[in-house]
Amino acid sequence: MSLLRRCSRTACGRPAATTLTYVYADQTAVLGPLATYAEPHAYDLCETHSERLSAPRGWEVVRLVHDDPHGPTGDDLLALADAVREAARPVPPPAPGPAGLAGETGRETGRRGHLRVLRSED
Repeated sequence: MSLLRRCSRTACGRPAATTLTYVYADQTAVLGPLATYAEPHAYDLCETHSERLSAPRGWEVVRLVHDDPHGPTGDDLLALADAVREAARPVPPPAPGPAGLAGETGRETGRRGHLRVLRSED
């Protein structure tokens, strides 16, 4: 079995570049970037057949832009992923400091993010 997906058009052996789906209720054909995996109700098309695509009379063709020059770059996405990983790391408990410092009253029993758990003064 080949991992390379081919164009769905009969007798076309070129590699797929886009995915075509139909929204019958809206009479719309949506042509977008190649789907992550093959869907049973979608059609993978090569570049040539993507460019030549036409829809039935009365239908609208929506072409989703997949190479947006103003969109995020690979570096932007990696930086975002690193920031999410950093934010997900557990925060170590604050080191005990000398009494009398601001925020250190001796009543704190735990932390959760920016919130503090304080002992009751009963």
